[in-house]
Amino acid sequence: MIDPAIPLIILAVLFVAIALSAIRIVPQARAYNIERFGRYTRTLNPGLNFIIPGVDRVNTKFDLREHVFTSRPQPVITEDNLVVNIDTVLYYQITQPKAAAYEVANFLQAIDQLTVTTLRNVIGSMDLEKTLTSREEINTRLRGVLDDTTGKWGIRVNRVEIKAIDPPPTIKEAMEKQMRADRDKRAAILHAEGERQARILKAEGARQQAILEAQGDQQAAILRADGEAKAVERVFQAVHANNADAKLLAYKYLETLPSLAQGEGNTFWVIPGELTEAVKNVTHAFAGDAAQARPSTEKDGREREERGPAEITGPDPAQSASAQAAVDAAEQAEKAVADARDDVRRAGARAGSMPEPREEP
Repeated sequence: MIDPAIPLIILAVLFVAIALSAIRIVPQARAYNIERFGRYTRTLNPGLNFIIPGVDRVNTKFDLREHVFTSRPQPVITEDNLVVNIDTVLYYQITQPKAAAYEVANFLQAIDQLTVTTLRNVIGSMDLEKTLTSREEINTRLRGVLDDTTGKWGIRVNRVEIKAIDPPPTIKEAMEKQMRADRDKRAAILHAEGERQARILKAEGARQQAILEAQGDQQAAILRADGEAKAVERVFQAVHANNADAKLLAYKYLETLPSLAQGEGNTFWVIPGELTEAVKNVTHAFAGDAAQARPSTEKDGREREERGPAEITGPDPAQSASAQAAVDAAEQAEKAVADARDDVRRAGARAGSMPEPREEP
């Protein structure tokens, strides 16, 4: 005989199993598509959900978080007929689980193929140099095309990035050579700029030095001129204060003449006409003193003759010395002129081809 409690236990177990199969707990950031008899009915949101056991079933489960998809390197031909391999990275997110499940069979493959075709269209309108330097433009155009197309699939493309662009090996070598040439060019330009700045600074320094030296020479010349002017003024004052006569001036003129022929570069020297006048002045000056001395001597002789033999005395020693001094002075003046002429001749002989000194008329 069957125990009446057994059917109750079986019914209780079946009820619990049916109740458990009717409960669906969806995790956070997940979405489940429910089909009833093979037809889509609804999408379960995160949390506790109930379905009809045996009637409803979970068809697809989606993760609503952002995903990263890396495509394989794809060969792309540029506008200048060069093949480059481009690797892209996509960041996408499922926004409509129903569309992602029923609008496209395999959305990842569809996104991959759409990326390749769009990338070929974009790169085909650019040359290699522009392709390498226009990544941001390529990313923007790719994202625009993918976002418009994948919107109806319930997928939003948040970002597209060019991971790598690999040109052919020969192009890489040419680019490396060009890069080295550019670096050498920049180095040469920098070196030239440095030399230019150095020369400019040196020129500025030389200019400042020349200016300072010129100013120093100017100040020195001014000071020398002031000193010479003061010296000439003092000599002029001294000459006028002492009332120098023509004899003294003529004698000083004769003393100055030999210095005119002492220069090494003096190959021609003209004796001015004033030299003869100066010699005459000196000679007449001393000759006048001698003449003044002679009459007194003759007068003394006549007086001695009148007084007679007893009154004859010897000549006055003072007067004889004065006359002799005058004669000696005249001879010394003539000798000084002759010495000056000899100095001029010797200076001309040292110079080589200087003619004989001559007097100006």
